This record gives sequence, structure tokens and C-alpha cells, in this order.
Amino acid sequence: MAGKLFLVGTPIGNLGDFSPRAAQTLRDVDFIAAEDTRVTRGLLTHFDIHKQLVSYYEHNSAHAGENIIGRLLSGESCALVTDAGMPAISDPGGALVTLCGDQGIEVFAVPGACALTCAVALSPLYHGRFCFEGFLSTARKARREHLQSLVGERRAMVFYEAPHKLVNTLGDLLGALGNRRVTICREITKFYEQTLNTTLLEALDYFALTPPRGEFALVVEGAAAPSEPDLDKAVRHARTLIEQGMSVRDASREAAQSEGLSRRELYEALNRLPNEDSARQDGARADEEP
Repeated sequence: MAGKLFLVGTPIGNLGDFSPRAAQTLRDVDFIAAEDTRVTRGLLTHFDIHKQLVSYYEHNSAHAGENIIGRLLSGESCALVTDAGMPAISDPGGALVTLCGDQGIEVFAVPGACALTCAVALSPLYHGRFCFEGFLSTARKARREHLQSLVGERRAMVFYEAPHKLVNTLGDLLGALGNRRVTICREITKFYEQTLNTTLLEALDYFALTPPRGEFALVVEGAAAPSEPDLDKAVRHARTLIEQGMSVRDASREAAQSEGLSRRELYEALNRLPNEDSARQDGARADEEP
């Protein structure tokens, strides 16, 4: 019978956030797969947990993942941990979960702290919906395409960023999205925890004077909802064009396009309204109907 994989959330700063269930899970499993065994060893020492550690991180995930799956299939149980937060969230642990799914191995979550949910909860920009974008690619083309795909995104967007990349990321966000509002969360749950509610432009000015330190989570304001087409405004626009000598057909087309309406809808609205130049419009209807 195959063993089980447990995704164990670890503190993102304050060790007091490590749950009794999480600690007991680490004691009960046969071995622990860790992003950085040195970091995890410090956590285990603090909680007096003694268990075998194996390395599992981005650059060895293919080989190490197969080894872990082999042990799970043989009946052993494993706890997967990352340096901070929930495994598999912007983390190579997601690949291990996929492998377990392919092999029919059960996976269980042991909840813990997560910078994503903390940042969303701290931000006034969250209004019931958000999307998680993780770390932006360092490859210029992929980064540009990623940001371009978000220009019309109306939900709040959450990004993770390292301190040495923060200023460049803020500049790229400003260039792609415009000067949106942003909540910047730094060192969540740690001694120097800080939350800034500002704009992308103001944030750039701030960090030009205050070098970024610690890990960051950004919540960026979504795009504004598109305005509803204004039929009355389009009618006024079209009638002005008609009074200036434009044909009903051309006036309907130009005004409809400028207000995001269909030409037929505007044409019919024009014909329903009394017009000082009604005789002219009546003569045009027969041969100008869309």
C-alpha cells in the first residue's frame, strides 16, 4: 500500500505560527522533503523534532521527485515543506503533487501561514476577487507578455518579489499597467513587518530613498470596469454631426463607434426622436437603413 504525502505549512517569519498539528505531522512521517535542508533543520531543532531530511528544490526536482515517489510507493510517508509558507504555492512542490496524482498517491494539506492570503487580507484593494501571479519571469520577453496579458484584468493581482528585484518590478508594472494603487507588504509576521498603501509611482520614489529589505508581496489594483455605452450622448453627438451636414448613415456610424454602440441601435434611436430636420431624415431613411 502506498504511503501519503503531507504538505506542511511552515512559518513565514514568526515561529509562533507553527501549529501543533504541523509539528506532530513532522514527527509522525518517515521522512521530510525540504526546499533547503539547512533552513528546515533550524525549524526542527527549535521544535525538538528528529527526522531524516531529503533535499527537494527547483533544480533537483525531477530526480529528487522520482526518488520521493519511489519511497511513497513502497509505503513510506513524507512531509513536504518549503522555507516559508505553504508548499506548492509558487514553489516546485506543485510538480511533486502532480506526480502523486499520476501515481494515485494520496496528498493531504496541513495548513500554515501563507504570504499570499495575508497580503490579500491586509490590502484595501481586495473586493472579493483576486488572482495570484507569483514571481514575474526574469526573461524579458516572458515578463513583458505576462504583464501585457494583465492590462485588462479587473481583479486585484498579487505578486511575490525579492528585495533586489523590487524596484525593477515596480517600474515594469507602472509601464505596463499605468499608475495603479498598490499595497506593498514586507516581512509579514516578522519584527520589521510593514504595509504600505500607495501608488506604483509613489512606491518607486519611496524605494529610491529607502533600499528594499526583506521579502515582498504586492497587491496591485485591477483595471477599472469599462463604462457603459451612453445612448443619449451618442444621439446628441450624431445630431450635431447631422446639423453640420453629415448624412444620417455616416453620422450614425461615427457616433456609434465613438460610444461603443451598434450603428443600428443608434440609427433606430435617432429615428424615434423628433428632429427639427425631420423631413431630411425621413427622406434618408428609405435608402440609408442599415
